[in-house]
Amino acid sequence: MGAPSIYVYDCSNAGIIVESFQQFAEQHEKEYEMEKQAVQQNRASGVAGTSTPSYKNCIQLAACAASQILPMNPDLPADIFTSCLTTPIKIALRWFVMQNTSKLVPKISLDLIDKIPGQLTDRRTMLGELNWIFTAITDTIAWNTLPRDLFQRLFRQDLLVASLFRNFLLAERILRSYDCTPVSCPKLPPTYQHPMWQAWDLALDLCLAQLPSILENEDQFVHSPFFEEQLTAFQVWLTLGSKNRNPPEQLPIVLQVLLSQVHRLRALELLGRFLDLGPWAVNLALSVGIFPYVLKLLQSNARELRPLLVFIWAKILAVDSTCQADLVRDGGHKYFLSVLQDTSIPSEHRTLAAFVLASIVNDYRPGQIAANHGSLVSICLEQLGDLNALLRQWLCLCLARLWHNYDKARWCGVRDIAHEKLFTLLQDPVPEVRAASVYALGTFINSVTTRSEHANNIDQIIAMTLINTVSYDMCPLVRKELVVALQWMVLHFENSFVTLALAEENSRKDLVVETLSPFSGMRRISSRDRLKMLSPNNTYNPESTEGFGQDRIKRVSSSSSISSLGNNWEFVRKPCESLGHSSLGNLPSLSYGSVYMKLWHGLCSLDNDPHPVVATMSQKVTNHIRNQVKESSTPKEVIETKISSSLSLPPSPSNRTTYLSNSKGDSPPTVNSGTDLLRSSRIPSHSNRSRKPIPNTISEEADEVAGIKTPLTTSQFVEWSCAQFAQPVSLETEIESMNDMESRIHYEREWRYLRNKRQRREAREEQLRAIQSRVEFQVFHTRCSHSPEVLTFHPFEPHLAVALKDFFGVWDCQTGAKLTYCASHGNKMSRITALEFINAHDVTLLMAGSDDGSVRVWKNYSSMLNRDPVLLTAWQAMADIQPAAKTTTATAGLVTKWEQKSLTLAVTGDVRIVRLWDAETELKKQDIPTGADCCATCIDVDGVGAMMAVGCGDGSVRLFDRRLPPLESRVMIWREHTAWVLGTSLRKCERSTPQLFTGSSSGDIRIFDLRKNSSVSTVQITQGITALAAHEMTDIFACGSTNHCISVYNTMGQHLNTIKFHEGFMATRISPVSCLSFHPYRVILAAGCVDSTITAYASEPRR
Repeated sequence: MGAPSIYVYDCSNAGIIVESFQQFAEQHEKEYEMEKQAVQQNRASGVAGTSTPSYKNCIQLAACAASQILPMNPDLPADIFTSCLTTPIKIALRWFVMQNTSKLVPKISLDLIDKIPGQLTDRRTMLGELNWIFTAITDTIAWNTLPRDLFQRLFRQDLLVASLFRNFLLAERILRSYDCTPVSCPKLPPTYQHPMWQAWDLALDLCLAQLPSILENEDQFVHSPFFEEQLTAFQVWLTLGSKNRNPPEQLPIVLQVLLSQVHRLRALELLGRFLDLGPWAVNLALSVGIFPYVLKLLQSNARELRPLLVFIWAKILAVDSTCQADLVRDGGHKYFLSVLQDTSIPSEHRTLAAFVLASIVNDYRPGQIAANHGSLVSICLEQLGDLNALLRQWLCLCLARLWHNYDKARWCGVRDIAHEKLFTLLQDPVPEVRAASVYALGTFINSVTTRSEHANNIDQIIAMTLINTVSYDMCPLVRKELVVALQWMVLHFENSFVTLALAEENSRKDLVVETLSPFSGMRRISSRDRLKMLSPNNTYNPESTEGFGQDRIKRVSSSSSISSLGNNWEFVRKPCESLGHSSLGNLPSLSYGSVYMKLWHGLCSLDNDPHPVVATMSQKVTNHIRNQVKESSTPKEVIETKISSSLSLPPSPSNRTTYLSNSKGDSPPTVNSGTDLLRSSRIPSHSNRSRKPIPNTISEEADEVAGIKTPLTTSQFVEWSCAQFAQPVSLETEIESMNDMESRIHYEREWRYLRNKRQRREAREEQLRAIQSRVEFQVFHTRCSHSPEVLTFHPFEPHLAVALKDFFGVWDCQTGAKLTYCASHGNKMSRITALEFINAHDVTLLMAGSDDGSVRVWKNYSSMLNRDPVLLTAWQAMADIQPAAKTTTATAGLVTKWEQKSLTLAVTGDVRIVRLWDAETELKKQDIPTGADCCATCIDVDGVGAMMAVGCGDGSVRLFDRRLPPLESRVMIWREHTAWVLGTSLRKCERSTPQLFTGSSSGDIRIFDLRKNSSVSTVQITQGITALAAHEMTDIFACGSTNHCISVYNTMGQHLNTIKFHEGFMATRISPVSCLSFHPYRVILAAGCVDSTITAYASEPRR
């Protein structure tokens, strides 16, 4: 016989055949190998070769072992092994009746067995139900006993093999009772004592108990409770099982129950709960054979099954996305299209359907075609305004995957103005939705296979909308997707961006040469006029430039059109920073050129993004363009090309897209560069040649190289979003943990609550005495690396955070230990000007704001539990602020105030607005114009989301009501100060009238009633104040001056004490004070001095 084959040996001593088969198989394989070698030797004579058969995959089933004899019982068939393999139900019933065990109806005869009504193929009959139960039980025994790979091979790959081995398990049980051990190859572990056989005996017993009454009285057949009981056992396992439990043995039975309409709904519900346990559960279900069952159920029209089937398929595809091919082949995608389209279905289920469809079309062209024919684009676009944020997110991702590298779906989106509908989600209150929208727009740009003017116009609109809307989004996740999206513009319009980089470098070299030029009598041309040469409407007139030789305009090869950079590459590294927006903005005046210029500016600004991951991603994109320029520029090429270049006219602007990519020598005109000034004396002048117009080399057409572009950078946002579906999505566990009074989370939060309550109570006693107390007991002193600029106390922990240039440090005020010293990872020229503790009552975060307008939030800020600080988020809170090193006048840097109750961050500083950021949605709430012509120096909020006070550099104090529209929110201006306002404090004490405390550098302290136009109290103290701090909860304040002292007053003007010296045996005079800060609750004052010392003073000595 050939191989592979199935052999059945139904005879005594059958095991001998199995053993001999292995020997003969090895012998035959060796003979075939010898024949094969002989054929190879005689191949020249035309003898055909044969393939070597493999007997390893042959299956053998033997009735008994080598030394055993089959039973000789007159009540059993002679070929009992064959009967077990071919008629298992009949032989199982006969053997069960013959056993001397207690049965419900002991008088069942062998003759009655043949009268059991029904058909094996009809599960609604008694005989058919027994066959169904037998299949479920033998499958369960095999799945729980056999190794997974062997189970897949024998019970799932072939229906005939699976049926034979299920029946073989029965044969083993029956023949074992007659002292025979059936043998198989491959060998199976013993299964005849598995507990599930008892369930089979019970099912037979219950069936036979009904048989006499059915035969005699024609009573109605009562279905077996087997499947219902097994579902209950499975439910118990799901509900009460421990985390480290073994897989449920009922899983194969649950799949069999899916075939029954009676129990299908319950089985699907339990199966869904099982799959929700995690990827391991999905893999188990797939290994047991869930796939064909749930695939067939997609043909059902029952509405009650829709939520369950969608959930189950979402779980499957989240773990194994290769199932997409089977779904499309069987038309299963139509089921999910109908679910997604039906708005009467809850949004949670439509979200799952969107995820399933997104998985079907992911990198699978047949799936994209099928979904596009099903109008998936219009279905998704119609629901972008749904209230469910997760649905909005997955509608975007589904669209993105649908038109990814599939032009037809993209043009369906164009017809439905999909990009404009996605624009509305760029301001969505959920960051993940914004990121998904940006991702979808990015794939929209990249999905064009044939470029046209219409496609380019749309892509430019999309890119400009993205750069204008989300460049300064508060969430780094969104900005990452922005970089990924914009890279497609760079890759598809690479020539245009390379030309921009070239123009920037040329303008840079001109700026350098203007300073270094030896021609003192030469007229200098402004950067604006020089860059106008790039415009196609402008001609370069020789009469307008004195001293420029006419020989300087030459044609160069396409490779050397970039080469004029020479050795000045270092000027290209940070174009926006070196050149500034003013000079770059004049490069091209064409609308297309301005689009690419703005995109280039946007990418360059993202190079310096506060979040290092976003900055690195952006740098990969911009460096790709800069490297294109750099790799093509060699000094030798430049010199040779300039001497030997042709004097002919440049090609027409219509061909300008090929300048940087062709290889035929068609060359664009070079842009005048400053380095040519140094070479002009060496090159002969051609007085008979006039200058020609120089066309703009920035093209609105895409690169001619077609095909799929390789991304320069990628993000893991989509993969992360998909992974969420593989994890448990039910909220039961989360809710239970929150309500679990014995959980670790509950104990930690309860401890923090009690600690905070105790701290406030103890601090309240200090506050009552503070108005007449001397704040002079030194409780902490240390020296740091730089002069401290900002100090802030943690309200409930003994932590003091200090800003030290571009670093921040955290000290334990009780022990004096330094907990953290960490760099802010910002611009080296910037300095931290704001420090705040966020969420201080629970798990605290530390926020650091720098004078370049960036804000960073850190977790694990105190390095407790041996964990380094982790950057949680970072964004550009103010884009228009410049670091102090770039300005000559005094600056306030970035000024911030965190409001815990409304989760709002107010930022201002060297700008004319106050910007409010919503930390929950990670969106800009609003911009409130200050109305001042100077910087804002300090800010305070009332803590309830209403009033906000801003002190300005001109001495004015402005009060805003945030409940009003931004342009109407300024409700009061006080101009009683004449110098820089050092501090504002909206009093949070329990008093009948709302008050505002302010102080300026000239030494005048004022208290305002928010309802009146002038101050109600004034305190004049010493001149030359450098720092001011007011206690939030009690009526005292402190001021530091250049006179080497710190003075403490109460708000009634009474001087409480002055601090001039440090404590200790070698007590030294304190240095000029750079910053002051009171503890939010306790009466403790922290002072930072210019000699890099930090000291804390309390109203009571250390306990």
